[in-house]
Amino acid sequence: MAVIRIVLAALVAVGLAGCGERSKFLTYDGPEVTRIVVWKDARTMALYHHDEVLKAVPIQLGFNPVGHKERYGDGRTPEGDYIIDRRNPDSAFHLSLGISYPEPSQKLAATEAGVDPGGDIFIHGQGPDFQNAEGDWTAGCIAVTDRQMEQIYAMVRTLTPITIHP
Repeated sequence: MAVIRIVLAALVAVGLAGCGERSKFLTYDGPEVTRIVVWKDARTMALYHHDEVLKAVPIQLGFNPVGHKERYGDGRTPEGDYIIDRRNPDSAFHLSLGISYPEPSQKLAATEAGVDPGGDIFIHGQGPDFQNAEGDWTAGCIAVTDRQMEQIYAMVRTLTPITIHP
């Protein structure tokens, strides 16, 4: 009888321990996000369903935010029209959505200039190492809080258009 009580107590403890954990994967059953618009100068990103703003959040940018990204290491966030081309549930920055930079014309321009255009541009959270980051700190990505990223990750699908304004 004592063994059964110990086993039951252990099962209850394990079950209760799982109740305190919060999943970073949220569900979303609202209107489809049909486009994302970023205004670098206002440090704002909005998720739209056609002309309706579904969510707007403050953002942080690359450490050298003025101007369009031209090469690897310049610390700039690209400007222009792209798509969300991948999802990374295992990002070092909590969760992330890939942006299709560089486009073929940008790759060609970089090649002609003899530079690497860079890549791996994402919308991402802060992750464990940047929870208290202030100002613009990324290598060219668009950063939001982890909680905001959970909502964005649930709302945005691959192939969603994104426009990044200066």
